[in-house]
Order: sequence, then structure tokens, then C-alpha cells
Amino acid sequence: MNVSDILRRKRSSRVVTIRMNETVETAARLLRQEDISALVVKDVCRTEGNVAVGMVTERDVVGAIARHGGAGLAVKVAELISVQRLVSCRSSDSLDDVRRLMREHHIRHLPVIDDHGLVGVISMRDVGLAGLDLADGDIPPPAAFAAGAPSRTASRI
Repeated sequence: MNVSDILRRKRSSRVVTIRMNETVETAARLLRQEDISALVVKDVCRTEGNVAVGMVTERDVVGAIARHGGAGLAVKVAELISVQRLVSCRSSDSLDDVRRLMREHHIRHLPVIDDHGLVGVISMRDVGLAGLDLADGDIPPPAAFAAGAPSRTASRI
């Protein structure tokens, strides 16, 4: 199984992005509104098109507020990312490749970039569910888990 298999199974192909010049407050609102835990950051000054320059997560938002108090909400997203260190994968990468990247870089979300264009985001949860599905020999869509469908491995009382 590879990244493109997981992207096809996701309930939505929409990738939520934020510009680098937006604030932590805007990021927090987007995360809550979209019920997600990471946003792809785009550069509005140096690049054009569908180019990712970083990721901002719930942890980044909490960290900014913990460091700066209420003033952390006014911090620019650009201050939370390292543009030179964007870690990404391709849709042709294997799940083993993705696991290795996540482990080596201590990250939970990877933008998927093909031919210099953003095509999706894959999470540790996506990879974990795909691994379980392979072990079971069954590959239900991740939306089934999000909707509360019971797992075959869950014990019933």
C-alpha cells in the first residue's frame, strides 16, 4: 500500500491551508472549524500556485499561547514554522517510507507533494489505520472509524 491508496480512501480530498502571514488566532479558528489537527502553510510572498512551505499544528498553537499568553494569538504563523525544513512525501511513497519520515522527524502530519504541487495531507492516524486494515485483510474507509463504526478488534462487554 502507498500514500495514493490512503488519499483515495480519505473522506475528503480537500486540504485546508493557511498563509504564513496569518495569525495563530486564525490558525486556531480554522483547526476548530474544520475539525482537524494540522494546516498546510503556504507562502504568499515568494511563491505562486499550490506550494506548501510548512505545517502548523494544534501543538504549535498551544505552544505559542503557553509561551506568550494571550499575546500568542497575534503571533504570525510564519514564526511557528521552519520554511527550510518542510518534510513531505509523494503519493507514490510506501507506508514504510512515511512511517520512517514521521519517526525520524518526530511529526504526525505530512503534506503530499507531487510535481511541485500539493495533492493532500497524510497523518499518523491514516497510516496506522491502513496498517490495521492490511493486517485484517479488510480496508474500510477512515470515515467509518470517524463515524464511530466498531472495530473488529475491539472487545465487547
